[in-house]
Formats: sequence, C-alpha cells, structure tokens
Amino acid sequence: MRQRLVPRERRFYDLFRRQGELVSDTLAELSKSLLEGRSRHPRLRDLEHACDDVTAEIYQLANRTFVAPMEQEDILALASSLDDIVDLAEEVADKLELYRVESVTEPAKAIGECLAHAGIELARALESLETFGGLDERRAEIHRLENEGDRITREALGQLFSDDRTPATQLVKWKDLYDLLEQTMDKCEYVANLFSTIAIKNA
Repeated sequence: MRQRLVPRERRFYDLFRRQGELVSDTLAELSKSLLEGRSRHPRLRDLEHACDDVTAEIYQLANRTFVAPMEQEDILALASSLDDIVDLAEEVADKLELYRVESVTEPAKAIGECLAHAGIELARALESLETFGGLDERRAEIHRLENEGDRITREALGQLFSDDRTPATQLVKWKDLYDLLEQTMDKCEYVANLFSTIAIKNA
C-alpha cells in the first residue's frame, strides 16, 4: 500500500528538533570543557556521531519525499549547517587534547559561554520551526552573541601577539583555537540568518 506523504513530511520537524538538541548539548559540553580546562573530547565525539546520523536521516528523507514542508535545498542547507556547528565544536575539543592545553584562557572560556547560549537559542528556534514563532528574537540574540564573541576574540588576539614573552608554540596553538571558536560562532549566526531566509520563503 502506498504510504501517505504527510506523516513523512512532519518527521522533518522531529529530526530538526533532535538536531537542535544535539547542537545545544554539544556547545554546552564545549563550554564546560573550556571552563574546566579539559577536552571532554570523547563526549563531544559521541555527540558529533549522533548528529551525523540525524543529518543523514534528514538527507534520506528529503530524497524520498515528493512534497516537503520546505524547499529541498533549504532542508539540506539547514541540516548541513547545523552539522557543521557540531563538527567545529568537536574539532575544538580535539585540538585541546592534541595540543595538550593545560590552562584555558579567560577569553576562550567567555567565548565558550557565548556559544552555549547560542546553542540554546538555536534549539529553541528549531523547536518552533513549523511556525517560525519567536524567530526574530532568537536571531537578534544570536547576532548579539556573535558580536560579543568577535569582540572577545579581537581583544584576545591583540593580547596574545602583544606579549613578547608568549612562546611561539602557544601563539600557534591559541591562534588556531580562537579561529575555530570564531568559526563556530559565525556558523551559528549563519544558521540564524538561514532561518530568516526560509521563513520568508514560507510566509
């Protein structure tokens, strides 16, 4: 018997909700990792694998569904971008372990907290994906967090390169880590902007 399409379509919302939870959990774990000064890499790796599975399920559903609740290209872009956030966060944890970071800087801790808050806002936006309720507020808050993260990063890099006593190895390590943290926050803002684009198309 031919299955109805509508139940399949609604699964997109459940899957994106799950992806939002994984993004939020990942960024919260990353923040804890930075605050504690240890990588928590095994946990972040598990979350990254779980997000990969959900992303793959969204891709498969998009390819099987003739009438999706959003344009296929938007579904794939959203799923991919959310997965990118988790990938980047996991890479930060990996680098903390690889570089054997023993003391996390205060700016990195502050950026981690911004990311954790951004994760909460993204998860809330995905909970309301069907109606796009509260989207403007979510987007504005993520934009504010991204600006705050940029400010902290600029100041941190300025301090890093202005101190002649900083060993070259530390410069390389923290320049890379700050870049990764900034990329993670930029991707959060990208997703927030993508929400707005999708909302306009489906208004």
